[in-house]
Amino acid sequence: MTQRLSETLLNAMADAADLVTVGLHSDDPGADGTANEVTGGGYARQSATFGAASGGVRSLSSDVDFDGPASGAVTWFSVWNTGGTFLGASTLTGDQAFNASGEYTLTTGTTLTLAAS
Repeated sequence: MTQRLSETLLNAMADAADLVTVGLHSDDPGADGTANEVTGGGYARQSATFGAASGGVRSLSSDVDFDGPASGAVTWFSVWNTGGTFLGASTLTGDQAFNASGEYTLTTGTTLTLAAS
């Protein structure tokens, strides 16, 4: 059975998600979001602001800067709510490593798409 949700419903569901914190991962974060999370170099999850949903997709409204291990891999990001509950994750494209100084920026426009798991 195929089910389809209207774009209006997808957007309402995505907008209702309390996306306030993002984390970085060197590989798939797994079902609870804690696998392969970056460690070292002063790494910590960071506050983030997402714009309103469009087509079930929410995008970062501004850059999010991280400190972490010099040249450490970054291939996924995760999102968390105010209570610290994992809400989802997505793969990253483009620059996928901390620089030699241990800095990484998750850029404005990075997207998270609402999809069932």
